[in-house]
Amino acid sequence: MLAERKDPGERQGQQASRRFPQVTRDTARPEGGGRAAPGDAPAPARQWPMLSVLGATAVGLLLTALDYFRAGCLIIGVALIVAAVLRRVLPSVGMLAVRSRFTDMVTYGVLGTAIVLLALVVEPKPLLEAPFLEDAVRFTVR
Repeated sequence: MLAERKDPGERQGQQASRRFPQVTRDTARPEGGGRAAPGDAPAPARQWPMLSVLGATAVGLLLTALDYFRAGCLIIGVALIVAAVLRRVLPSVGMLAVRSRFTDMVTYGVLGTAIVLLALVVEPKPLLEAPFLEDAVRFTVR
């Protein structure tokens, strides 16, 4: 015979409350709670996807601060695109997983692509010509 589990706050003869409990029990781990390396590896090795993206972003910010704006922004954008690829390819990416896999991939990919495209069309001497931007500026600014 199986014994029934009773809520410690439940009184004899009363039904269980339908309200949420004040103390949460039996919750699932967040999707990003896994490790990208075995548990016996040191902490930096377990979080290598996040650290690699952060490292590339730091290099991009440093280049931007040293007046290499286009190169710095390109590195930041490529780092975000790499984050999207890592999120898709690796089963466990540690703290790089923030939301669901699909949402993370779309967010990282769209932001990375936008930053790369903006870095390519920035003046002076844009590497990518976008004629529709001239029209957008004329209608919004002038």
